[in-house]
Amino acid sequence: MALSARLEIRQGQGLVITPQLQQAIKLLQLSNLELEAFVDEELERNPLLQRDERDAEPAAETPAEAATDFSADRMDDAGARADLDTSHDEASPGERVTGDAEHDMGASEAGASVDWSKASRGSGSFEGDPEAMEGVLTRDKTLNEHLHDQLSASGLKGPEAAAAIVMIDAVDEGGYLRAELAELADRLGCAEELLERVLTVLQGFEPVGVCARDLRECLMIQLKDRNRFDPAMSALLDNLQLLARRDMPALKRACAVDDEDLREMVAELRALTPRPGAAFGGEPVQAVVPDVYVREGLGGLWLVELNSETLPRLLVDQRYHARVSASARTDQEKTFVSDCAAQASWLVKSLDQRAKTILKVSSEIVRQQDGFLAYGVEHLRPLNLKTVADAIGMHESTVSRVTSNKYLSTPRGVFEMKFFFTSAIQATEGGDAHSAESVRHKIRQLIDAEASERDVHSDDSIVDILKEAGVDIARRTVAKYREAMRIPSSVERRRKLKETA
Repeated sequence: MALSARLEIRQGQGLVITPQLQQAIKLLQLSNLELEAFVDEELERNPLLQRDERDAEPAAETPAEAATDFSADRMDDAGARADLDTSHDEASPGERVTGDAEHDMGASEAGASVDWSKASRGSGSFEGDPEAMEGVLTRDKTLNEHLHDQLSASGLKGPEAAAAIVMIDAVDEGGYLRAELAELADRLGCAEELLERVLTVLQGFEPVGVCARDLRECLMIQLKDRNRFDPAMSALLDNLQLLARRDMPALKRACAVDDEDLREMVAELRALTPRPGAAFGGEPVQAVVPDVYVREGLGGLWLVELNSETLPRLLVDQRYHARVSASARTDQEKTFVSDCAAQASWLVKSLDQRAKTILKVSSEIVRQQDGFLAYGVEHLRPLNLKTVADAIGMHESTVSRVTSNKYLSTPRGVFEMKFFFTSAIQATEGGDAHSAESVRHKIRQLIDAEASERDVHSDDSIVDILKEAGVDIARRTVAKYREAMRIPSSVERRRKLKETA
């Protein structure tokens, strides 16, 4: 059969993503600093755009009767969504003084007058030139990014994972945890014991010594990793001030060692790293400016409001447009003016839609996670992007873009939107899903109840017990949770119980 060429006409449907649509999509995922940088570029490029320098009127408060009811007795109800209001932690304490001993060892935006407010200035661009993009792609990973990567593989879930995120964000560039556990526990509404467990896991991350609260703890973690932490070393760490003064006789008496042992101990101490996070790339520290404010209203209501300070306040200069349109002579000039008018109008509309979308997504997140706001981190509900997308009638990818680099200011602190998305463990027979943390708590209770060799539960038996309780879980998941909680295997637990019998 001979091949021949022919012409055919076919009709079909397809989605064409115009440059304007691409712009609207990309605007969604920009942080407030990146948005301000992009708006600055558009103001320079488009003469028909200008900032509205008039004082912004205060955004009208969402009335209590129009807000979503998140009272405790309706926490399980779907509730009404909060109306869209389109009017829309402390600075790091810095590095603590770790003493002279560290020095001795060698030591983060179709109307012409849409009312927006100004955003704070920032760096970053919309499209980005190749050189700038190359710099982003080739920059060193920061300590914060390195710790978050390890957290993803740690097995921590639910409240523990949420607490870990907050704690990692409190780690300075040197690798030290600059937050008190009691203060974090009060802010997150959880037990300090939970934070202690999470801190134990974090202190097992690389680099060795990270997440320590002071110099002594940092050095102790490194010594334990080298299996060189003994009573004499403990005494030496307790008397670092003597080492800083080079008071060797007093050190010998405190450590109960001779001259040779003391020299070896000091040499081992000098080989350690007093700032374990210093080897990682750093970036300029920028204060987090929340995109949305969440505050408690009357009658158990949560009021959701956009932060107008992070939204560019732009308008299209219609008078200038009329003047330059009348003076345009050539086709090229007329085309330029027409394109600028269309781009300016589209940008204003895109920024308006962006703000509405952020508020819509934020209101749904608050509706879903009212338990956390009211009672603390242990009441975080299982939540994913699809749940939010289905509830507000948007695509999952849109929700993902909106929640990237956006922050909510709540009575419990400032959190990234992605903080509120937690995993779930499915229930048997179609029951309600269980949060991962509640399952971990059940596993710990079962193991803590083991009093003798005969009471020890294997991972398979724990799976059977949990399934009888309505939790559908795999054996490998039980093993992962157990290991994340630093609980030995059934064989090791049985051996220990036998030795203590």
